[in-house]
Amino acid sequence: MKKILILSANPRNTDWLRLDEEIREIKTALRRSKYRDNFEVITEGAVRIDDLRRALLDCEPQILHFSGHGTANNNIVVKNNSRQLQQREAYRLNSPSGGIALENNSGEMQLVSTKSLTDLFKNFQNTIECVLLNACYSEVQAEEIHKHIYCVIGMERSIRDDAAIKFAQGFYDVIGAGRNYEDAFQLGSNNIDLNGIPQSLITTIKINKDIGIRLFNNKRISQDKEEKYNMADQRTINIKSGNYNERIEGNYVQGNYYANSEKQSLTEVAADIQKLLEQLDKFYPTDTTLGKMQIAAETIKSIENNFSLKERILSVLKASSVEAFGQLLNHPAASFVIAALEDWQKTKGN
Repeated sequence: MKKILILSANPRNTDWLRLDEEIREIKTALRRSKYRDNFEVITEGAVRIDDLRRALLDCEPQILHFSGHGTANNNIVVKNNSRQLQQREAYRLNSPSGGIALENNSGEMQLVSTKSLTDLFKNFQNTIECVLLNACYSEVQAEEIHKHIYCVIGMERSIRDDAAIKFAQGFYDVIGAGRNYEDAFQLGSNNIDLNGIPQSLITTIKINKDIGIRLFNNKRISQDKEEKYNMADQRTINIKSGNYNERIEGNYVQGNYYANSEKQSLTEVAADIQKLLEQLDKFYPTDTTLGKMQIAAETIKSIENNFSLKERILSVLKASSVEAFGQLLNHPAASFVIAALEDWQKTKGN
């Protein structure tokens, strides 16, 4: 189950936003989606500073969605009176890089600076996969947060209410359909265009490709490919001079590399391939030639799109042979996999 935490704030001394409508459209998009049972939506309104931290600790979301006002430099949206103009100047001086507007105990705006927000998300980088800041001028925050989070989406400048709502609607339509974050961003932006709103270029996405190996709705996502893959329990895979730890978070696997001097053995690599074959059984028949060929093809795709696994296999094959894998694999598609590995080694192992 992937948790989506939606936090919203519309302090009473800021311009009114249609946040309830945005939340309704997000819930509708996921409720009607093919993978609706894979998502849990948690909402928190009128969010204060303490609420932000507590919600992240209590919910442990994979997707954090913020709806409200954002600021960059002195672009602070407050109603025009003298006391609030003084507040605006104070915020500008104390937070030159901007931030997001939450609420204080009186329901008025309390700015969270970019630095504070980034430091907060740094402590949740092992659980949060995507942060969507559906707020004006939030590209500044997105640029900093993405140093610690795989995918962060922000807005380059002020964005209209209707554009923000249409982006969220398109984004979660795609997420609910089992697609990756990049696709969701593209089609969310396109939904702004489709509705005749000239603000699609305001949306920006920041991807940190050094973070995580992603499994989404039984699909492993690479930069330009998708392949079927089933989720499993937490596991640790030894690789060359280190270990690669995969931890299931919702429908994704987050990867962390850590030091260890043990070298991956042929038996261990074969065990990883065996596990992959067993997972693919859920998607393809093993009693037909076509099914076995499809399993073999998907296995090779998995190797291609998993850098650590690919490197481990190439390393082991230099000391062993493809036939050695065959002796360790116990699966109806083993012979097809061996043939595919032989061909793959010729093209990739040189």
